[in-house]
Amino acid sequence: MTAAWISDDEIAGMSDEERRELIRRLQPPPERVLPRPEVVKVHRRVRLALMVGGCIALIPWIVYLGFSLPTEYYARHWSMAWIGYDILLVLMMATTAYLGWKRRVMLLLPAFATGILLLVDAWFDIVTAGAGDIWMSIGTAVLGEIPLAGLQISGAIMLLRFLVLAHPLHDPAINPFRTRLPF
Repeated sequence: MTAAWISDDEIAGMSDEERRELIRRLQPPPERVLPRPEVVKVHRRVRLALMVGGCIALIPWIVYLGFSLPTEYYARHWSMAWIGYDILLVLMMATTAYLGWKRRVMLLLPAFATGILLLVDAWFDIVTAGAGDIWMSIGTAVLGEIPLAGLQISGAIMLLRFLVLAHPLHDPAINPFRTRLPF
């Protein structure tokens, strides 16, 4: 094997397409970094089938619940449910803060999940509030939970977009949200 080194000046003189081609050639072969194609195919089909099946099954279930659920219901372990949910929310917020402080890419997962949890918390605070508490729930949602959720979700999406755009093989002609999976 003969080694032909490329100088910094030669790299600087390359076009974006030439750089992408060089990176493609230097990358490890897909079979070393990606799961086996048959494993990917099975996992993808199972996940898609479960999500499509879940959507189809939930539609009649939602209609059924709309007609059959009582308007009021006494729930056992009500405080345990709320405290458990808030503990989960604190853990997700702490994970988001820690990963943000450490500047880790994995931040985007708990940040997005934290945003969703905050929206769900606002929803349930409002719809389960008693007559005397409704305005406090709405105020907390509008002034706290919804804006914080927006920051968490939009931050995670911005980070994902950056990661796609910063990837050396990203084609600038393709919108980052239309980028296909490598397998």
